[in-house]
Amino acid sequence: MKYALMVLGILVVAFGTGGRAQAQNYPWCEYLSGEIGGGRNCGFISFEQCMESARGNGNDCRANTMYTPPPGPHHQIGTAPAPHAHRARVKSHTNS
Repeated sequence: MKYALMVLGILVVAFGTGGRAQAQNYPWCEYLSGEIGGGRNCGFISFEQCMESARGNGNDCRANTMYTPPPGPHHQIGTAPAPHAHRARVKSHTNS
């Protein structure tokens, strides 16, 4: 009985897992500023979403140059107001 359950478990796992993993491909990247060179996060579907993440951190958002839209018809989700890089506004803090 244990052997049958083990075989059933292996079959469920083998057929339950999806296909091969693929990297996500999104149209907007947040470029992170940092003391050691920073980095980037290209996980945003709209410019507005990217700017919400960048706001207050001194980061900026740019179009992902490696983005290729999926095949078939799709609508445009958020476009940048200008083709140049945008810097997020940094809020000034005052100590009382």
